Amino acid sequence: MSRPEPILDIRDLTAGYNAIPVVQGISLAVGRGEAVALLGANGAGKSTVLRAVSGLIRPKGGEVLLNGENVAGTGAEALVRKGLSHVAEGRRIFRKLSVEDNLDLGLASVSLSRAEVQRRLEEQYSLFPILKQKASDAAGSLSGGQQQMLAISQALIRKPDVVMLDEPSTGLAPILIEEVFTKLDQIREQGVSILLVEQVVERSLEFVDYAYLIQGGRLIAQGSPAELQKSNAVKQAYMGEVSIR
Repeated sequence: MSRPEPILDIRDLTAGYNAIPVVQGISLAVGRGEAVALLGANGAGKSTVLRAVSGLIRPKGGEVLLNGENVAGTGAEALVRKGLSHVAEGRRIFRKLSVEDNLDLGLASVSLSRAEVQRRLEEQYSLFPILKQKASDAAGSLSGGQQQMLAISQALIRKPDVVMLDEPSTGLAPILIEEVFTKLDQIREQGVSILLVEQVVERSLEFVDYAYLIQGGRLIAQGSPAELQKSNAVKQAYMGEVSIR
């Protein structure tokens, strides 16, 4: 299949913690306007890839090209300014602050007029109406699904070219998982490229344009969703954790 020009191009990435490599030789790309999944069982190394790409840990080798620039080893805040946002696992919001204060903090590293800040807030409230209704409420009082939407909104308010999401459906009921994917569809329609790490495999393959499968820190398969659905590699990688029809 023909894919768009890469906006994020990860080449031969090796990363880990202390002296221990968790992922080795990872190469994957996200095209402009594309949604791509990185799949694999728990402990396969998916989150480590995202942390290394987003500057939370320093890669031990390889390149990370963002809009053609090698940004491997660049700090997280600098990468945000370059157009890369990372929604980490666990809904990392400021629970005691209001919803709107959380969104304001998403722009803390950017110098904007108050008018522009307000314009961006209204954009997020248009995408996530529930956040406007709850704007003055403490973020910790939101439901799990609402907190996830706030975490995603914090990333989007920075106007990223690429947003990476780590397990956005964790801990959510099926109806809320579907709502999250509906919002991700709307985000993709706005031209934002998406790299998704997710355990809900079937729904992820319905959503994305292309997918990669990681096992034991190495890529073992890649292809269109239809190709991966036909492959035994996904079933073998999850060893009964998920059902693929």
